[in-house]
Amino acid sequence: MPRPDPTAELQQALRHRILVLDGAMGTTIRTYGLNETDARGPRFADSKKDLLNNGDILSITRPDVIGDIHKRFYEAGSDICETNTFSATSIAQSEFFIDDPREHGGIKDPEFFQKIIENPMLRDLAWELNVESSRLCRKWADNIGSDTGIRRYVAGAIGPLTVSLSTSPDANDAGFRTVTFDQVKEDYVRQVRALIEGGCDILMVETIFDALNAKAALVAIQEVFDADGLKLPIIVSAAVGRGGETMISAQKVEAMWNAVAHVNPLAVGLNCSLGPDLMKPHLEELAKVSATHISCYPNAGLPNPLAPTGFDLEPPHMNAYMKEFALDGLLNLAGGCCGNTPEHVAAIAEGVKGVAPREVPVLEN
Repeated sequence: MPRPDPTAELQQALRHRILVLDGAMGTTIRTYGLNETDARGPRFADSKKDLLNNGDILSITRPDVIGDIHKRFYEAGSDICETNTFSATSIAQSEFFIDDPREHGGIKDPEFFQKIIENPMLRDLAWELNVESSRLCRKWADNIGSDTGIRRYVAGAIGPLTVSLSTSPDANDAGFRTVTFDQVKEDYVRQVRALIEGGCDILMVETIFDALNAKAALVAIQEVFDADGLKLPIIVSAAVGRGGETMISAQKVEAMWNAVAHVNPLAVGLNCSLGPDLMKPHLEELAKVSATHISCYPNAGLPNPLAPTGFDLEPPHMNAYMKEFALDGLLNLAGGCCGNTPEHVAAIAEGVKGVAPREVPVLEN
C-alpha cells in the first residue's frame, strides 16, 4: 500500500520553518573509499563494465553504506532525504550493462532504446533499485524520526537520464532524436511505481537539464496517480547555467516555472550546477514568479579536483550562504548538492534554524 499523502502536513510545517534537505550522495559515497569489488559484490562480479561509478547499484551491493549515509544526513538535521535512485532507470543503467553500439560503428536511436526499455534484466534491475533504495531510506527516516520525535520524510529521486529529448546529437540532422518521448515516459512510469512501492513520501524530479525530459517524468507521475488512485507531493528542481537557463533546453527560470506549475508542485527550485553565490540571482528570479514553495540545494562551489570533496566550499561557507538566502526571504527548503557532505548539511541546518520561511505569494494571473 502507498503511504498516505503528506501534502497537508508538509504545507503546515513549511508555514512555520525552513525544512532541510540532504546533501550529495555521490560525494559522500566517495568518502567511504569503496573499490570496484565493493561496488560489484558477488552478484555483479562478472559484469563486463566497471560499476564503481554506478552509485545506485550500492543500494543492492552495499546497503550498509547507503543506509549509513541516510542515517548521517538525518542525524545532521535533514527533514527530507532523497533515495539513492538518481540513475535507477533502464535507460541510465544501460550505460553500465549494455555495449555501446557507437563503439562498433552503430548508433543509439529509438530502435536501440526500445530494446533497452524491453530488456528483462534492465527492467527488473531498475524496479529492484528503486524499491530497495526507497525502503532503505524509509527505514532510516522512521528510525531517526522515532528517536528524535521529529517526522522525517523520504523523497524519491528521479534524475534527468543520460539522453535528451530536446536536442539532436547529430549536427547534420537537427530533427534526429536518440529516444522518443513515450520511451522516456515508460521508463519513468516504472521508476515512479517502484519508488512508491518502496515507501517514499515525495516524488522529486530533480537536476533538470532538459525540460522535455522533465515533462515526461511529470506526465509519468500523473499517469501513475490516475491509474493507481493515489497522490503524493511533487518537488521539481532544475539545474541552471550561469545565464539562468536550464542547460540543454535553455529555458529561463520563469519559463521553467510556467512549464511545471500545472502539476501544483509542493515546491519548485534550483539545484546542482552552480555554487550558492552564482545561483542566488536566479533563485531571486524564481522567488518572484513562483506561486509555491522554493527549494534550493546548490553545489559547494564550482568543481575543484584538488579539494577534498572535489568542491571548494566548506561547511562554514554553506552555513553563511544559506543563512543569507533565508534572511533574504528566498527559502522554504534548503540543502546541498555536489560537494555537500553530512557536515555541510549540519551547517546549513544551523544556518537556517529559526529564520522565517519565505511567504508563498498569491500571484495574479
